[in-house]
Amino acid sequence: MALNKVDICGMDTSKLPMMTHKRSRELLVRIKEGDTGAREEFIQGNLRLVLSVIQRFSGRGEQMDDLFQVGCIGLIKAIDNFNLALDVRFSTYAVPMIIGELRRYLRDNTAMRVSRSLRDTAYKALQMRNKLMEENAREPSIGEIAKALEMKEEDVVFALDAIQDPISLFEPIYHDDGDAIYVMDQVRDERSSDDLWLDGIAIEGGLDKLGERERRIIELRFFHGRTQMEVASEIGISQAQVSRLEKSALKHMRKYV
Repeated sequence: MALNKVDICGMDTSKLPMMTHKRSRELLVRIKEGDTGAREEFIQGNLRLVLSVIQRFSGRGEQMDDLFQVGCIGLIKAIDNFNLALDVRFSTYAVPMIIGELRRYLRDNTAMRVSRSLRDTAYKALQMRNKLMEENAREPSIGEIAKALEMKEEDVVFALDAIQDPISLFEPIYHDDGDAIYVMDQVRDERSSDDLWLDGIAIEGGLDKLGERERRIIELRFFHGRTQMEVASEIGISQAQVSRLEKSALKHMRKYV
């Protein structure tokens, strides 16, 4: 399905408006103030985001019109829950919300049924996860979620595993400015440490050939095990830019390593 030439839910998607980051921030402020006109404009301006996300769910026998409508529900939930105080682009926050809504829809409509009790436990765990994230401004551990729900950790893990679809680490979840953001870019590597990267002076030599920003990205990504999203937030650029700079820096370092 090409984004620039598709009729979906009675709309010609090639005519959908584009939303700039500046306009997005302006509208989000007005939405928080209760401006319904700004809310409608913001939804229309982000329908292309919904279209880009539902591409990964095509080929599952579901009508794209249905997936689009479900994706729009995820978009609206993201708008309602987005915190302007966080230094993050709306699209970065909205994409996982839209994906989550689509996954719930597919789970509830799949031939392989997960028991109602497991689904209820998983949904409670996901709700508690979101609540703890808002309260503590960080990802909660399974132990913290289980404690808040007064449940055993293994029960929470089992329920969450039961509702998850396996995906490849190399599966793209969003395209920003033409660069794909993959699942692996969202994953923190807890095994990364200085010992794994500073085994020889060749590495230091390669780092010395990088600019200040590129060196900082490599240090945060591979010395400290940060995700691209975390790096982007820390140095004030988009995740797509981090991805481009990281790839360029590694390519440059290979000349000296």
